[in-house]
Amino acid sequence: MLTSPLSNTLASTLSRIPLPAIWTSGSAQQRTLMLGVVFAILSNVLFGVLYAYSSFLAPLSGTQVFIWRMLAMWVALFGYLLISGQLGFHIDKLRTLGSVKQWAWLLLPTPIFLSQFWLFMWAPVNGQGVQTAMGYFLFPLMMVVFGCVLFGEKLSRLQWLAVAFAALGVGSEIVRTQSVSWATLWVCGTYPLYYILRRLQGIGAVTGLLVDLTIFAPFALAYLFFLAPSSLSLVSGSGFFIAMLAGLGVLSVLAMKTNVDASQMLPVNVYGMMSYLEPALLFILAVTVLGNPFESAMIYSYGLIWIGIVFLIAHGVRQLRRARSETRVMIND
Repeated sequence: MLTSPLSNTLASTLSRIPLPAIWTSGSAQQRTLMLGVVFAILSNVLFGVLYAYSSFLAPLSGTQVFIWRMLAMWVALFGYLLISGQLGFHIDKLRTLGSVKQWAWLLLPTPIFLSQFWLFMWAPVNGQGVQTAMGYFLFPLMMVVFGCVLFGEKLSRLQWLAVAFAALGVGSEIVRTQSVSWATLWVCGTYPLYYILRRLQGIGAVTGLLVDLTIFAPFALAYLFFLAPSSLSLVSGSGFFIAMLAGLGVLSVLAMKTNVDASQMLPVNVYGMMSYLEPALLFILAVTVLGNPFESAMIYSYGLIWIGIVFLIAHGVRQLRRARSETRVMIND
């Protein structure tokens, strides 16, 4: 499993302080697994905090918060890569792209990425928080469907049940409302394409993020200077807003970095199951902290989707147990 300088530093720091026996007596692989779990939980909590962040930045609109977040993320990410000495690695990776076609292929997923980040900041303060959270619940199920359609992956019985219940849930919501939220459809329908395209390109998450943010930075600045000068004046004249937006950038990069580290340190099934912490937290925050509407009639259709998620988690648990059994057999042999 891969580790980053950040995770190596944290592991080194942890080795100098008193820790429970489960950490000190376990193998290096077990410690990596535990550290991956910590990173996964931390990243999901941070994404939950970011989901509610827009509500603390009034009177900035959701779109304005998105613009400022992209700029703050770019500064924080660029600064981190520069200080850690990793900037050259990512630049060298991009230098291997020699043709216009390769660059066009690289930039193809960028609009999807930007639209998702905009929706993440806009939805909670515009009454679409619950619907967006549901899109994130459906995202892993759609990844299963995309894998089946685009890569010919075969679905297990549990995966088929998961997809079937999710389809019933979405169908029930369409019948109930005579429509389905565009926010839900946009998250679960386009975000899988972003990850699939990046996977086909062989571009790492951090490299892709650096490209996306760098491409968008000039447009973000143009928006602030020409379309939202009042936002620029408000932020530049307030120490509170400057501190909050700096925190927004740092938290965003930290959330992305810990999430990437967790994906590298954990088995795929464990990482996939832990990814459900984020939409669950987003859903709770949307209903409680942000006050987004949730009708009792939604319980039936959303309940069917959650049943599908349970089947998908059960599939992950079964695969994980099977992998452990095969590992033990290999060791014994």
